[in-house]
Amino acid sequence: MIYPWDLYVMAGMYMVAGIMHFIYPKAYMRIMPKYLPHQKGLVLGSGVAEIVLGIALCFPFSKNWAIYGIILMLAVFLLVHFYMLSGKKASAGIPKWILVLRIPLQFGLMYWAYWYLKF
Repeated sequence: MIYPWDLYVMAGMYMVAGIMHFIYPKAYMRIMPKYLPHQKGLVLGSGVAEIVLGIALCFPFSKNWAIYGIILMLAVFLLVHFYMLSGKKASAGIPKWILVLRIPLQFGLMYWAYWYLKF
């Protein structure tokens, strides 16, 4: 084990999240902002990105670029989080207080990734 164990937890979390895009694509399609084109491609592409970035976190030669990729990806995902706050249909039935809490959580995930640049 080269890195702290929790870096591997993070890597696993992104890989599982990415796989879920292929198992339950309709769940992700429901929360995609309607103004974005090629929604199914974006859902599947973001799943691939999460899997690739999760794997890349585990190797010294790719860890830092994976961290920057994760931070960028999470910033782009903020579009979805804000879109879900735009109305009842967009919220996919998730209570508004949870949707609001997801926004600072997103920034927490970005910081968690950024923190590993020092290793």
